[in-house]
Amino acid sequence: MKTLAKFPAFAIFFAVILLASHSATAQAPANPPATPIVLHAARLLEVDTGNVLQPGEILVESERIKAVGTSVEHPRGAKVIDLGDTTLLPGFIDAHVHLFLHPGAEDLQTVEESVPWRTILAAQAAKADLMAGYTAERDMGTEGAGSASSAVRDAINMGIIPGPRLRVCANAIDILGGHEDANHFNPAQHVLSNADYANDSEQIIEVMREQHKEGADFTKIYQTGPDRMMDGVLHTPYQYTEAQLAAAVEEEKRLGSGVGIGVHAQGEPGTLYAAEAGVASIDHATQLSDETMRLMKEKHIPAVPTFTIFEYFAHHAPDPSVAARESAMLDYKIAEFKKQIAFGIPFAVGSDVGPFPHGTQAREMVLMAKYGMKPLAVLQADMIEGARLLGWAGQIGELKPGYYADIVAVPGNPLDDISDVEHVSFVMKNGEVVRQ
Repeated sequence: MKTLAKFPAFAIFFAVILLASHSATAQAPANPPATPIVLHAARLLEVDTGNVLQPGEILVESERIKAVGTSVEHPRGAKVIDLGDTTLLPGFIDAHVHLFLHPGAEDLQTVEESVPWRTILAAQAAKADLMAGYTAERDMGTEGAGSASSAVRDAINMGIIPGPRLRVCANAIDILGGHEDANHFNPAQHVLSNADYANDSEQIIEVMREQHKEGADFTKIYQTGPDRMMDGVLHTPYQYTEAQLAAAVEEEKRLGSGVGIGVHAQGEPGTLYAAEAGVASIDHATQLSDETMRLMKEKHIPAVPTFTIFEYFAHHAPDPSVAARESAMLDYKIAEFKKQIAFGIPFAVGSDVGPFPHGTQAREMVLMAKYGMKPLAVLQADMIEGARLLGWAGQIGELKPGYYADIVAVPGNPLDDISDVEHVSFVMKNGEVVRQ
C-alpha cells in the first residue's frame, strides 16, 4: 500500500482541494433558497453615464441584479441593508495582478518558496483583494508556479475559498535569457526561469497549447526588457517580432478563450509590434509612439499603466542609486501618460499588485487621476473596460439588471474624491455579502 509520504507535496495539496470540493458539492442543496436583498445608500453611480442617483437602491435576487433605481421593489421577506452615507459602485476590476507574489525579493521567492506554499499565500492574496472591493481580476502570471493559478481560480469558483472572479494564465512566455529568465544566478546551479521558454512562433504555440491544457484562460507574453533610462529616454529591447506575436494572437483565437493575449511591453519598438499583432492589452505601456497609439485607438487595445508598482519601487528602493533610477522612470512614465491621454487611447486599470501588498491596489485609480485622468474616466477604465478585457462585458462592471451582483460601497462620492475607492466599507460578490 502506498503511503502519503511518497506523494509530492503539490499532489497532496491538490488532493485536499479536490476532496474538499467534492464534499462541498455533495452537501450543498440542489436549489439553495435565495432571500432577495435590497441595498440602500445615499448615492449610486451609473458608471457608463456618470449620473449619480440620490438615493440609490439595488434589488438583488440570487446572484444577479434584478432592479436599480432611486427606489426599487422590496419583495416580501427581502433583507434590506441600509449602507447610509455611501456610494454604491460596481465591484472593482484589477486587470494586472500577481496572486503568487508578495513583497520581498521576487527572484528569491520563486527559488526559495515551494509551489504549495506559494499557492497557500496566493489564496490569502485573493481574499485580501476581494475584501478591498476587487470582485474580478486578471492574474498576469504565477512567476514560476506554472498552472497553480487554475487551482486557486477553481477553488474560488467552487466556493472553497473566498476571492475574486479570475482570469488566469500560467507562467508568462519568454525567450531564453529574456525578461524573467534566471539571468543573474550561477549557471551551474541551473536555476529555473520564472517563465516558460519559447524562441519562435512554433514554440510559442506549443507552450500556449500546453498551458491551455493545464487550465489557463489566456496567455501572457513578455515582449520587452530589460529596461534602462539613457539621457532621459527609455530604452528596452523587444523579444518577439510582430509575426511571432500575430501567430500567438491567432492561436489564442483558435483556442477560443475570449480573453486574448496580454503582453508586458514597456516601450518601442516592442509596443508597436504588439499593437500591429492585435494583442488584447499592452501592459505598463510606458513608451508609445504616435503610430502605436494610432493602432491602439483604431483596434481598441487598452494600455494598462500599472503606476502603483512604479511608485512602490521608487519609494522602497534598496539604495539611493536605485531610488534615483526608479524615480526617473516614474517621472518619464507620467509625462508619457499625459501624451497618451491627449491622444485618446483606451485604458484599463491594472496595478501589478503582488510585489506590493495585496488589498492596497486601489491606489492605482488614485494615481491615474492624479496624473491626468478625470475620476469618472478612471472608474470607466476600471469597470467597463476591465470587464471587456476580461471577457465579461455585459456581465460585470456596471450596476444594471441582469448583471452579476458584484457591488461595493465607498464613503463620499468618488467623482469628487477618487481616493474614496481606497476605503471600501461593503463588498458583495455574486449576490453574497462578503464584507459589511
